[in-house]
Amino acid sequence: MKITFLGTGTSQGVPIIGSKHPVCFSKNPKDKRLRSSVLIEKNKKCFLIDCGPDFRYQMLRNDHERLDAIFITHEHHDHIGGLDDIRPFYFNMNKPIPVYGLRRVLEDLKKRFFYFFSENQKSNISKISMHELDTYKDFFIVEDFKVFPLSIWHGDLSILGFRIENFAYITDASSIPLQTIQQLKELDILVLNVLRKTPKDPSHFTLSKSLDVIQKIRPKKTYLTHISHMIGFHEKIETQLPKNVYLAYDGLIIYET
Repeated sequence: MKITFLGTGTSQGVPIIGSKHPVCFSKNPKDKRLRSSVLIEKNKKCFLIDCGPDFRYQMLRNDHERLDAIFITHEHHDHIGGLDDIRPFYFNMNKPIPVYGLRRVLEDLKKRFFYFFSENQKSNISKISMHELDTYKDFFIVEDFKVFPLSIWHGDLSILGFRIENFAYITDASSIPLQTIQQLKELDILVLNVLRKTPKDPSHFTLSKSLDVIQKIRPKKTYLTHISHMIGFHEKIETQLPKNVYLAYDGLIIYET
């Protein structure tokens, strides 16, 4: 299974417009972060987790022609703002693109992207099919793959992470229930969010909390994502991380075997 990090930044991306923070002036491309999303490929199938406002540019620079399903963690704009740009995939594949998410999230998409559901067949719009998830089911099947929805808390908002085989993706977490921790055992690769070192944040893990969670789950490797400029410079922070914990960066490709 091939995993491509399309973006690894927070809701504002890095650099932030108008910021004078030194990281925002970094010349290292690993310090430049689009909004967080990953593309998963296996057996000629492509799955997207989250579809943020940088989606068009992310896909242009990664050169893909198909999209078999989209899994949405939650309804915040940095995770759904690019859905309008799935049109080329719809036209290429000539079938609605399945979108999976919580009922609350799907209802929000129906309001924001109401024109997706137009009965006007002449409209130059995408068609999507909505698939409601809940965390009480062990798994759902997409293109013969078992996908496990994971219950996560983002502040006081219930959101989803996803596990496919021995790979799991969690973003925007502020806490992870014990039941979900148990679902994350025996992972080869964990992707987990980290906002910054300090100060603490009510809606996102900071570095110390992310490392505590990694110790509980004990995956073989962890890649940190949803990273703000306040974490510091990529090259410096990488040297301070424990063994087998890495900062992800835009364009990074990893494999789960």
